[in-house]
Amino acid sequence: MFTGIIQSVGKIAAIEPKGADARVRIQTGKLSLADVSPGDSIAVNGVCLTAVELPGDGFLADVSGETLSCTTFADIQTGSPVNLEKALTPTTHLGGHLVSGHVDGIGEVIERSDAGRSVKFRIRAPDELARYIASKGSICVDGISLTVNAVEGAIFDLNIVPHTLVETTMGHFGTGRRVNLEVDVIARYLERLLLGDKAAQSCQGVTEALLAEHGFIK
Repeated sequence: MFTGIIQSVGKIAAIEPKGADARVRIQTGKLSLADVSPGDSIAVNGVCLTAVELPGDGFLADVSGETLSCTTFADIQTGSPVNLEKALTPTTHLGGHLVSGHVDGIGEVIERSDAGRSVKFRIRAPDELARYIASKGSICVDGISLTVNAVEGAIFDLNIVPHTLVETTMGHFGTGRRVNLEVDVIARYLERLLLGDKAAQSCQGVTEALLAEHGFIK
């Protein structure tokens, strides 16, 4: 598990194709790996990866074909900056929200505009994720725990303060940028709980009829 509070911006140092998979070498910059051992998890742009080697200036990890197809790792190139966070421990400050490092879908930045000293982003999520995104709720974008300012359909707004722009890769985000999205894990489990016994059946998840049945809407 992670918190979505980025600890360092690293860099993809090398990518080695291995059939349908790939092995990446990531330089970790200011992120200390003194307490990391082979087998430990590190989130890279919100994707939970396992460190398989620790050469000194970073780590190597294997990226499966599934991860390449479901995340923006398909876009990663040598030299690309990446957001890094080590897995949380029992003593970690939970400054963001609970993040699993399991990407739910890929979003797209459709607008960037200045808002005082901050920057406002509008991001389009896949339609199937829209029901999990709520105004003032939490969402993880490329591994960054962020608060949703507003939602319109599958499009949500973010207001990013200068510190986050400097300490993460968001300062480089422009229109058309593809980003990894992980919705709030509580929203996922809440949906399953609302389904009750119907969770064992093949269905499309929470529907208006189901919400009406349980008194959430009229």
